[in-house]
Amino acid sequence: MNGKTILTVIFGAIGLVILLWLGFWQVSRLAWKNASLAEIELRIQAEPVALPDQLDPERDRYLPVAVTGIASPGVQVFATAKAQGAGFRMLSVFEVKGRRILLDRGYRKQTTPDDLLSEVELSITGNLLWPQEVDGFTPEPEGTTWYARDIPAIAMSLNTEPILIVARSVTPNTFKARPMPVSTEGIPNDHLGYAITWFSLAFIWLVMTAAVVWRIRQQTPKLQ
Repeated sequence: MNGKTILTVIFGAIGLVILLWLGFWQVSRLAWKNASLAEIELRIQAEPVALPDQLDPERDRYLPVAVTGIASPGVQVFATAKAQGAGFRMLSVFEVKGRRILLDRGYRKQTTPDDLLSEVELSITGNLLWPQEVDGFTPEPEGTTWYARDIPAIAMSLNTEPILIVARSVTPNTFKARPMPVSTEGIPNDHLGYAITWFSLAFIWLVMTAAVVWRIRQQTPKLQ
């Protein structure tokens, strides 16, 4: 084995080890993410409690609550739903025991008239959520139409606390907006795809290294 072949084998081995390490790292990340999603799902489905006086966005994210209050008109947030297309999440002002918070009452299609235009007493079971939907490409709101659930900004515009309950069930459920509950479905979990990509690249790298070594060995007699 000449020096050129040895260097190729060493270079190929280093690249193969790196690609395999990245693949196995993504496998470990997949296990971690699945465990995290399972924990979140347990928190979402836990027994509902009354709305706490003091809330922490990290500690109380996904906390199930059961409350009764007065819902009044708020804003609509552009959204899409599977098999439904474009529409809006309907966010109402929700007065609960003297507190004004926000209530995500659910989804309605763009073509469906808005019937959440008056005050009504509602009993809600849902989950607390502080969505992180705003980025540098989010358009500015147009009147009562927003393009992301920017809770601090919406709360300021409606004079409420920056607290959002996403409804799981609404009583009475006589409105066109239907609950769009919190779930783990929208939380990205791409680690399996990344792992497959790295392992595929490792296989390709191995084949290419073997091909280069074979070609060098084939050419070696001609170079002597």
